Amino acid sequence: MHAATGTGAMNVPPPIPRVILTYGRFDLLHQDHIRFLRQISHMGSELIVGCATDDYAAALGEPCHMEYEARRALLESCRFVSRVFAETDADQKRTDIVNYNASALAMGTEHAGQLDDLQDIAQVLYLPRATAGKRATRRMKKSKAAVFG
Repeated sequence: MHAATGTGAMNVPPPIPRVILTYGRFDLLHQDHIRFLRQISHMGSELIVGCATDDYAAALGEPCHMEYEARRALLESCRFVSRVFAETDADQKRTDIVNYNASALAMGTEHAGQLDDLQDIAQVLYLPRATAGKRATRRMKKSKAAVFG
């Protein structure tokens, strides 16, 4: 018998909410994107994704093949993703962490060290991403070039 309740059942407190935030272009969404999102979604109770707008991606020198609204819709349909919002510039991350009450910011290791200044307000995680999708994207671009010249 549980002493606090006088019953045989123990009261288990609900899990503490932990919001995980990530960013990316998510262009030509592929299995490596899905694996990464699944992996980081298990680190918290909610996964929020900042998806780069077309203008922001182009300003970074990495224009997208798919339009922002299509990429956003694909991310919203992913069962691991709780919410998607527009990433319009690099400086919004600090504000987003505060506004979404994020406990952690999870990014690929290609960003290692670039976001350490945010560690005063959230845990910053740099996790490996598989590169098979990037190789596949390069192969697709090469095959398009060969076909469309």
